[in-house]
Amino acid sequence: MRILGIDPGVAIVGFGIVEKKGSQLKPVQYGSIQTASDLHMAARLKQIYGATLELIEEYQPACLAIEKLFFNRNVTTAITVGQARGVLLLAAEQKRLSISEYTPLQVKMSVVGYGQAEKRQIQEMVRVLLKLKEIPKPDDVADALAIAITHAHSSTLEKYIYGDTSL
Repeated sequence: MRILGIDPGVAIVGFGIVEKKGSQLKPVQYGSIQTASDLHMAARLKQIYGATLELIEEYQPACLAIEKLFFNRNVTTAITVGQARGVLLLAAEQKRLSISEYTPLQVKMSVVGYGQAEKRQIQEMVRVLLKLKEIPKPDDVADALAIAITHAHSSTLEKYIYGDTSL
C-alpha cells in the first residue's frame, strides 16, 4: 500500500510517499511544495492543488494521511492552513483516495511512543524507521513522512484488532 503523508501549509506543504509491504516501510519520494509569499492566496492555493494532483497521478498512492488542524493562538495562520488543507483534501477526494487525519499527539505516539516528544526526536525516528542517511529537510517534509508512518502503523493495528492476523 502506498501512503501519501501531508503536512499542510501555504508557504510550504511537506509531502512524503511511503510504501508499506507487510511490516516493511520504504520511502518512495518526499519533498515539499513551496509557494511564493508575493502571490495572492488564490494563486498559492491553485499551485498547491495542481502540484498535489501531479503527485497523486505520478505515484498512485492508495490513501492520503494528513495532519489534523488544531486551533492555536494565531487565528490568521489557522485560517490559511485550513484553506491549504481544503485544496489538499479536494485533490485527494477527486482522485478517490481514502483520507485519514491524525493529530500531532497521535503522530508523536505512533512514531516515537511518547506524546510529549520533541520535533528532533520525531525527525530522528523518521530517519531510522525509513533507513534514511539524513533527516529530510525542511522540517515539514520529515513531518509529512511521520504522518505517513502513523497511517501505516494505524492500518496495521486496525487489521490486527478487527481480525486480519495475516500481517
